[in-house]
Amino acid sequence: MEKENKRQSIIYEKLLEEIDLGVHAVDHTGRTVIYNEKMSAIENMNPDEVLDKHISDVFKFKEGQGSTLESALSEGAEARNVKQTYLNNHGGEITTINHTFPVKQKGRIVGALEITQDITKLERMIQENMKRGRKTYSFESILGSSPALQEVVEHAKRATRTNSSVLIIGETGTGKEMFAQSIHNGSSRSSGPLISQNCAALPDSLIEGLLFGTKKGAFTGSEDRPGLFEQAEGGTLLLDEINALSPPLQSKLLRAIQEKTIRRVGDTKERETDIRLIATMNEDPIDAVTEQRLRKDLFYRLSVVSLFIPPLRDRQHDVIELADYFISTYNALFQMNVKGMSDEVWSFFQTYDWPGNVREVEHVIEGAMNLMTEQERITTAHLPLHFRKRMALEVPAENQETAEQSGRETRSLKNYLFDKEKEYVKQVLQQNNYSIKQAAAQLGLSRQSLQYRLKKLGIKKIRT
Repeated sequence: MEKENKRQSIIYEKLLEEIDLGVHAVDHTGRTVIYNEKMSAIENMNPDEVLDKHISDVFKFKEGQGSTLESALSEGAEARNVKQTYLNNHGGEITTINHTFPVKQKGRIVGALEITQDITKLERMIQENMKRGRKTYSFESILGSSPALQEVVEHAKRATRTNSSVLIIGETGTGKEMFAQSIHNGSSRSSGPLISQNCAALPDSLIEGLLFGTKKGAFTGSEDRPGLFEQAEGGTLLLDEINALSPPLQSKLLRAIQEKTIRRVGDTKERETDIRLIATMNEDPIDAVTEQRLRKDLFYRLSVVSLFIPPLRDRQHDVIELADYFISTYNALFQMNVKGMSDEVWSFFQTYDWPGNVREVEHVIEGAMNLMTEQERITTAHLPLHFRKRMALEVPAENQETAEQSGRETRSLKNYLFDKEKEYVKQVLQQNNYSIKQAAAQLGLSRQSLQYRLKKLGIKKIRT
């Protein structure tokens, strides 16, 4: 019998060690008699700090909230799936879901037992995600110390002093909306609303009413409803992918900007507006105007202030700073402790051309950290498949010269034409003693068109 009891005791102790739930039991006086390893990990306390001590001497509860263990002990109350937040003796906040039961012998309460599931990490993740969802951006949020980016930031900061329209041009994922929010939040309109709309997300039949509002009876089911111009009154209206609007809508938008009035769909009344307009595009506006996707007069009206956000491939120095930031961000969101990347991954990140720009860096880091468990560094194995394939094809250092030659020979047509255009424009500028006016005439462009080309090509003008 003694051997059987000993065997059962060993099994019982092993069960308490291995079970993935916290177990905490107190005797009839409220002193802890069982406190397993999982409970110790959940509450971040050594068993010696808890065993044989009264609950109230170890844990603290918010006003109006008591220990479910004490309730079970004093009232015989049974509780299932009760969420409880309390402090351990180090002041650390713990959040758990508990099943608590009184332990009875011959009808008398001789103790209480609590089985606990840790949701502290889950609670923190929810809170971090809620904060993230409410996040607004300022210029301090724009990461990157490269001169190319910092020049754009400085120009954007100057734009906060006025109410002029702003056109932000940049590839997908470069952070155009972040710049727009920063301009709004740094301006005198920061106390007003910032209303944003992607012009490519809705058909023309809906977006006109969305922008300018509707009058009851204008069409079947229509109601008196203010549009985005009215909703943004006193603040900023951000229109993303402005070139996606149809020519007729672009014409109405131009009129609204020039006249500072709008007319709801189906209405005859003109309504005055006081908004600042910021528009974004993910293509060269000169190309959009030439191919008649953007009205020339609207382009001139919008581009009072023009900001060209450089793609990440033109500021590789910023990649490491961005990667560090996103690792830190997702450590907080996922409750992880990733400390960095392997040397191989760091090296690849600095040579990859990042077609998806900053957004791609974020998604790669987020995806990699989803695949990690207890590892401290992101390795090749955590990267997306197309990254791993590309890394596997990297040429050894001893063949670097050959690789560079091959890279030049197989580069894309787009990159080849970009380099040739840059070379030719530089040549024409030099021939004309860097006079924008003369060079533009020789190239068959307007002065403003050449100005945009120079910004796109990264050429610094000397004379105007």
